[in-house]
Amino acid sequence: MEIDSNTEDAVIPSLSKKPIFKALTASEMSNGKMQFRKIPVPAHLYTPLKKAWMEIYTPVNEQMTIDIRMNLKARKVEMKTKQDTPDIINLQKCADFVHAFMLGFNVADAIALLRLNDLYVDTFEIKDVKTLKGEHLSRAIGRLSGKGGKTKFAIENSTRTRIVIADSKIHILGSFRNIKIARDSLCNLIMGSPAAKVYSKLRNITARLEEMN
Repeated sequence: MEIDSNTEDAVIPSLSKKPIFKALTASEMSNGKMQFRKIPVPAHLYTPLKKAWMEIYTPVNEQMTIDIRMNLKARKVEMKTKQDTPDIINLQKCADFVHAFMLGFNVADAIALLRLNDLYVDTFEIKDVKTLKGEHLSRAIGRLSGKGGKTKFAIENSTRTRIVIADSKIHILGSFRNIKIARDSLCNLIMGSPAAKVYSKLRNITARLEEMN
């Protein structure tokens, strides 16, 4: 049986066309239901949160199109999607942003979580690395900061991260790779390595990373 070449040419273009679908909105992805996030607010952060509220509210509400409010009774920052929220991931980004502020990061640093996709916050405690108590713990915290915060700033600048040392808890904001480098440096200091040795290792690592890039 012979196939007409004209018929064949007419069929092939219609088969090769791919359907084009519009991206689903956050409301459509959740079947019209609003998605919520609640971030607890520690008592000692009420005043700092009140002072920085507009710096937090403006990017969350205007840029990310997420509703945000402070529930004084529940002592939580509450967020929810709107009908016109473009992407449901915006809600999680805003929750991470507010959570980073609660951990002690400045708004100027934490806001990067809204703008970049590959940023995270990693948290660990000194006891996860080495069991220290009393004066030994105090000295370890002192080694992490250095005189006038010199050691902490050096690690931040070398690894392009931001570090918050809250008593025995350490929070690191940055990309996955940079967090690992910063964490390794902090762990070495906790274990007792001299700051000069940690600086030297950091310079070597950052030099290799720049060559790779």
